[in-house]
Amino acid sequence: MGKLKTSFSKNLKQFVMLITLVVIILFFQVLTRGTLLKPMNVFNLINQNAYVVVLAAGTLMCILTGGNIDLSVGSVVAFVGACAGTFMITWKWDPYLSVLLCLGIGILIGVWHGFWIAYVRIPAFIVTLSGQLIFRGLTLIVLKGLTLSPFPRAFMGLSTGAIGNFMLGVNPLMLALFSVAVGWASFGLQLRGFFHEEDAGKFMKSFLIATLISLLITVGLILFIHQNVMTSITRLLFGTELRNVSSLVIGLLLAAGVFFIEIRKRADRKRKGYSYDSWLTTLTRALVISGALIYFFWLLANYTGAPVVLITVGIVLVVYSYLTSKTVLGRHLYAVGGNEKAARLSGVKTDKIKFLAYVNMSFLAAVAGLIFSARLNSSSPQAGMGFELDAIGACFIGGASAYGGIGTVGGTLIGALIMGVLNNGMSIMGISIDVQQVVKGLVLLTAVAFDVISKQKISLPFLSRLFARRAA
Repeated sequence: MGKLKTSFSKNLKQFVMLITLVVIILFFQVLTRGTLLKPMNVFNLINQNAYVVVLAAGTLMCILTGGNIDLSVGSVVAFVGACAGTFMITWKWDPYLSVLLCLGIGILIGVWHGFWIAYVRIPAFIVTLSGQLIFRGLTLIVLKGLTLSPFPRAFMGLSTGAIGNFMLGVNPLMLALFSVAVGWASFGLQLRGFFHEEDAGKFMKSFLIATLISLLITVGLILFIHQNVMTSITRLLFGTELRNVSSLVIGLLLAAGVFFIEIRKRADRKRKGYSYDSWLTTLTRALVISGALIYFFWLLANYTGAPVVLITVGIVLVVYSYLTSKTVLGRHLYAVGGNEKAARLSGVKTDKIKFLAYVNMSFLAAVAGLIFSARLNSSSPQAGMGFELDAIGACFIGGASAYGGIGTVGGTLIGALIMGVLNNGMSIMGISIDVQQVVKGLVLLTAVAFDVISKQKISLPFLSRLFARRAA
């Protein structure tokens, strides 16, 4: 029991923001009388906030280098959108070529910012504030104050609409063969010690596990493909028929992936002699995350399916999670933010790290600009207003330190979701935009104040004096 309490208290801090997100969702779910988690609203919520997640991932890289921020991202979003509109609508260029050119423009903007910040040593605040003005002005020049519309259908398909019901018409035999291959792949990995089972004498145990995995995957996938069986199961479990079963299958596969990753992570840490969580903590965490994923994709399956833009967002999250946690560049980002002088003395090229952080930021701003333009089906001079504040807010609410060196992509995602749910929930309730701004500002201030006070152990003597007077 003591170990359980210790494990719980040790891991509680990791879930504080996640718990906060759940509380906010439940709060608005009650106040909006169930509207917040309706499938259509969840679908729209993803489309409306996809650009925030993409921008926040880039902003996190800048913040990690020492609390630096990029104030130009909103203007870069607008400028890239203006270029996309000019290329595809005015000049009738190929959409795919236009997308590549827009991404290249984003990289060049990042090179411009990174040069002044990293090598000329001008403060990032000044450089990006100047970029905000420059690229907002260039947006007005390119568009001549007008809005361009509509975009070609090929471009719209990159980030709008839903993922089709690809499970329909799939050959069950092929899926059965695939599942058997997956099961035997797990068998081979176990023989190699993937789950710390290096003893070849456990051959039979590995064989049985592989066979069981194959059977479970085979039966599960065939049941979901067979329309009559699938309909009966969904009616029995959920009381309704799913409009897009592929979305639920995606959720189930991701949930299985979560279990795989959690078990592998624990085994790796145990093998290397690091501290590792108990089985109870590991499985509880995997169950909570998997349950949330399955419920999320089940909601989408009850509408038109998972949004196409979720693919882009998913790629960004996976790539940058790996980049920050598993690569040398990621470790250098944290080192520069933790102590730049010590990092430099250790051989880290701090100027290069800062340069790459801002190149990456503008590249992701270009991605966000394309996503936003496709969603609106237009290029507008007013696009991107305040986007930098949403991205910065998502990072700090998600646990990034105002001084750099601390922050995760997962936390940033939670921060972006908190911002998105706040916006959406208050809009459903009919709360005016000015009040929404006040609430978001207070949430951001609270998150940063908590970080600063906890890190520096600041005491507030005026509070103790106030309470002392009242007691007297």
